[in-house]
Amino acid sequence: MPRVVTGKYRGAVLAAPKGDATRPTTDKVKEAIFSSIQGCIPDCRFLDLFSGTGQMGIEALSRGADKIVLVDKGGPAISVIKKNLEKIRAQDDPNVRVLKKSAAAAIESLKDEKFDIVYMDPPYKIAFDEAVKAADLLSEYDMLTDDGLLIVEHSAEEPFNTDVINMQFVRSCSYGLCVVTFFSKK
Repeated sequence: MPRVVTGKYRGAVLAAPKGDATRPTTDKVKEAIFSSIQGCIPDCRFLDLFSGTGQMGIEALSRGADKIVLVDKGGPAISVIKKNLEKIRAQDDPNVRVLKKSAAAAIESLKDEKFDIVYMDPPYKIAFDEAVKAADLLSEYDMLTDDGLLIVEHSAEEPFNTDVINMQFVRSCSYGLCVVTFFSKK
């Protein structure tokens, strides 16, 4: 079960949808990601695409993010996200939004907003295609702040050509079969 690593909601154990349709980010990977972006989290606006359990956005909120938007198109995932927000008593927080939409549709609906961090953890088989679409839309609508980051979790076993992503490649970090790739605005 995913848990909140640190901050205001530290130690909260979060629910995950039943079955293997959702693959929550492991604590090790989550800790590594947040360790590398910790300075960016306080007061940030955090968009969590393919949110699954909501754990990445909830972790950002726990660490001081000002606003989070949790996006998933699956009904079971949305139910679990709402349950997890209730668990930490953030279900009525006006700075927390849950959208039941595809990543592209969510970005379209948020096109007039800016985000400091956009995190996405799509199913590994479609991660590259979804990252390309998201980067194109985020760039088209200029949704990342000047220091903003797009962070994509994907598999080392699936092709992921950073050269065709419409953003500036920053770095990739590998954790076994999981790879986390960071992009910034061009």
